[in-house]
Amino acid sequence: MTNPKPSILAIDDEKDMLETYQSILRKKYKVLITSSGEEALKISRIEPLALVLLDIRMPGEDGIQVLKKIKEQDPNLEVIMVTASRDVASAVEAMKLGAFDYVTKPFDVKELKALIERALEKRELIRENLYLRESLKEATSYYDLIGKSPQMLKLYETIERVGPTDSTVLVTGESGSGKELIARAIHHKSKRAGRPFITVNCAAIPESLFESELFGHERGSFTGALERKLGKFELADGGTLFLDEIGCMPAALQAKLLRVIEDRVIERVGGEKGIPINLRLISATNIDFQKHMGEGKFRHDLYYRLNVIPIAAIPLKERKEDIPLFVEYFIDKFNKMLNKSVRGFSKEALELLLNYDWPGNVRELQNLIERVVVLSKNDIIKIEDLPLQGNKKNAGSGYLKVKVEEFEKKTIQKALDENQGNISQAAKALKIARTSLITRMKALEMNLSPHNKI
Repeated sequence: MTNPKPSILAIDDEKDMLETYQSILRKKYKVLITSSGEEALKISRIEPLALVLLDIRMPGEDGIQVLKKIKEQDPNLEVIMVTASRDVASAVEAMKLGAFDYVTKPFDVKELKALIERALEKRELIRENLYLRESLKEATSYYDLIGKSPQMLKLYETIERVGPTDSTVLVTGESGSGKELIARAIHHKSKRAGRPFITVNCAAIPESLFESELFGHERGSFTGALERKLGKFELADGGTLFLDEIGCMPAALQAKLLRVIEDRVIERVGGEKGIPINLRLISATNIDFQKHMGEGKFRHDLYYRLNVIPIAAIPLKERKEDIPLFVEYFIDKFNKMLNKSVRGFSKEALELLLNYDWPGNVRELQNLIERVVVLSKNDIIKIEDLPLQGNKKNAGSGYLKVKVEEFEKKTIQKALDENQGNISQAAKALKIARTSLITRMKALEMNLSPHNKI
């Protein structure tokens, strides 16, 4: 079944002009015509329009008034103003009111068709972004964790099972992959949800202050201890304590932490009595614990007490289908924060994001989107708006080009391996011409022989 033609409504008081629109556009579009602004508004209420061609000068309501009413009915419906050269100032005013662009009579047919194509591309992109926003409402409903990929759905199921228990959890994963968000989701699903969630970044605490930060101190217990201070364990009593970057904990403190986990009692620095604590402990790390323990940097017994329930944060490169959701989420966030009106990424720009490995994970993507929202002068982010190195007019330039080419090489090599190096069979599997594959392999400096057979 073929897709229906997009509907274009042409509004002009000149009969010849309306006939011209039908003649030049009817092969590709369904063209509706009217000479009345009032009739145009009736049509737009009942017909799913893709675009409006609107003359500025008409009897009765002029084009500016009709434009305002069309935009009230459907703010996302693109309108191209058609005007005589003497009315360019009015056309500029129309663009400020939301018109996509304008052409002057007599217009060049190719120019008008190209303008229509650009307007429809923009409308389609906006519709895709609106769809993604609706999808995002589902995706963000799980305690700020974004994603609907199979890996994330499995993670949500794990949190659902683990959350209501009091078991100790160790969250592992790369930097920027959302380990703290996972810990917070577990806390929100637990019976301690109404109690404190206290975070400790073990990598940011000087070793000399570590014990005081965790367990607190009494007044006069050391130089500078002018008042009693409650430690993070006491502050988290009844709730959840999240020890981020637990692998950075000094060796001297590891034995004390192990004792606290076993006895559920702490002692402040300089204190003389134990203080019972009732909390849930969640830890996180991006280190290789097996290597750390093998080098004597982390106690085996503490590791096993922390790793009762292991949960792995999913790196962004392993769930790239979630990238469009993150893009919409961060665009919306930074639009509000920065008072901007960016609507989305072009298909080409989004494709580059999808082909990148994101070593910095979600945090790197967030920083990139904040940067382009701040710097962009347009409502659609295009390839040239991305902060790439080198010539930005080239869609493949800069660091992302390297990553895209790496992705291409891996894809081509996989197809070759699966077809015993036969280039013709690999090209068929990749659904491209054999000559195109050979050309691309040469451009990527891939070896054509002796293992790969033409």
